[in-house]
Amino acid sequence: MRVIIFGNPCRKEIAGYTINLVNALQAKGCTDIIIEKDFAKYLQNSGCDTGFATEMVDGTEFSADIAFSVGGDGTFIKSSAKIGKKEIPLLGINAGRLGFLADVHGDEMEAAVSEIAEGRYKIEDRALLRLYTDSKVYSDFNYALNEIAVLKQDSSAMITIHAWANGKFLNTYQADGLLVATSTGSTAYSMSVGGPIIVPQACNFIIIPVAPHSLNVRPLIVPDDWEIELQIESRNNHFLIALDGRNNVFDTNTKLKIKKAAFHIKSIKRENNDFFNTLRTKLMWGVDNRKYTI
Repeated sequence: MRVIIFGNPCRKEIAGYTINLVNALQAKGCTDIIIEKDFAKYLQNSGCDTGFATEMVDGTEFSADIAFSVGGDGTFIKSSAKIGKKEIPLLGINAGRLGFLADVHGDEMEAAVSEIAEGRYKIEDRALLRLYTDSKVYSDFNYALNEIAVLKQDSSAMITIHAWANGKFLNTYQADGLLVATSTGSTAYSMSVGGPIIVPQACNFIIIPVAPHSLNVRPLIVPDDWEIELQIESRNNHFLIALDGRNNVFDTNTKLKIKKAAFHIKSIKRENNDFFNTLRTKLMWGVDNRKYTI
């Protein structure tokens, strides 16, 4: 089994998690382990021996049977962008905070590796959004696992967003921005602006305004095989677009189309993984923190 490990080089505890992961993999007979060159430098600077690596890669030119992401949900998303269309199954090791995508805690790492080595795991196909722009002005990785966000740029004034859903005029939004989110992204930016939580297996997108001028404008759930078209107006003739946080500034002459991608991110989940348990744990549903005094 050929393995690639991605990691967050901005947190000191990631080095320890990574070495523990490598030890767990080697204990199961996996010795073909590759890492990114920049991540290798981080490990070396942290005092770790990177002699375990059979290859160090740069960019997206690599092949592997399975991938591990050591960090938080942000690291998982960056790792999925590097994997791209390869559809290599990816497991997220959580060294962050919430961890909806990277939901295997570091203390569970050895058990998770054992289950994977024995084939006792499941794979969830996570849909992505694809952005189309006029003349391909967006030249970066034009896919998003969580959401595509259209936002105001360097101005206190709202922007106007004309939206069409599956060829039908939907609405003209006056707001700070508009999100198109996947079911995976329903627990990310979308949730923070009042969007609904959707189970990962649901084939839906969420269209949700950010700080809308009209309070009666609500989030809308649509099938994920629909095409969303957006046209933006702004006082400064520019707007910001962010794909999972990777942002660019466009002028308002740029028309946007958003569709479901033709490939998935394959997210590895442990056999006993329960999305509802994750929600209860991460969001502290049912926890009463009130203190009573007599």
